[in-house]
Amino acid sequence: MSHKWLEWAKRLQSISQAGLTFSKDVFDIERYEELRKISAEIIAEHTDLDMEKVKELFTNETGYQTPKVDVRGVVFKDDKILMVHEKLDNKWSLPGGFCEIGLSPSENIVKEIKEESGYEVIPKKLLALLDMNKHPHPPQPYHYYKMFIQCEIVGGTASIGVETSGIDFFPEHKLPSISVKRNTESQLKMLFDFLRNPHRETMFD
Repeated sequence: MSHKWLEWAKRLQSISQAGLTFSKDVFDIERYEELRKISAEIIAEHTDLDMEKVKELFTNETGYQTPKVDVRGVVFKDDKILMVHEKLDNKWSLPGGFCEIGLSPSENIVKEIKEESGYEVIPKKLLALLDMNKHPHPPQPYHYYKMFIQCEIVGGTASIGVETSGIDFFPEHKLPSISVKRNTESQLKMLFDFLRNPHRETMFD
């Protein structure tokens, strides 16, 4: 669902970063740095991100560029889904975030759910692995894969975290205002279908 200009900008960024990683020639390095600057200018022009912020995001990236991984916890109780209220945009999302180095996907989601909701969980099943570009998220400077892992509550109590200001369970027909940078309504509908059809195969792309 990505805008064409964003696809081009991210591709330019990927090519320039790979060039800066592997090139030894000083003139080629200058050309790749210029290419990275152009990609940052494109994103700054078409988003509300400041040019310096975009440049900072891009220059912090090193090595061959690959998609970033975002993991989201899917917790059902009484036919309702667990969601947390995000302080950043004042909207609701599934608990989760970027996968951290040194932790497996399941370890990451256990940590994220505990930090953001207070609940202790056990991961049960990978429901979906989705490419953000193929779903109606707003434009983002990076390419993301999103993992949805179903979990079961085994302890803990509801408590807000550093990044959250509310915790609640919502039925499918009464979803709150959704943080579409993190999750979309169609994705939540897909997850409720897993609740109705627990033997459904894992979704991908």
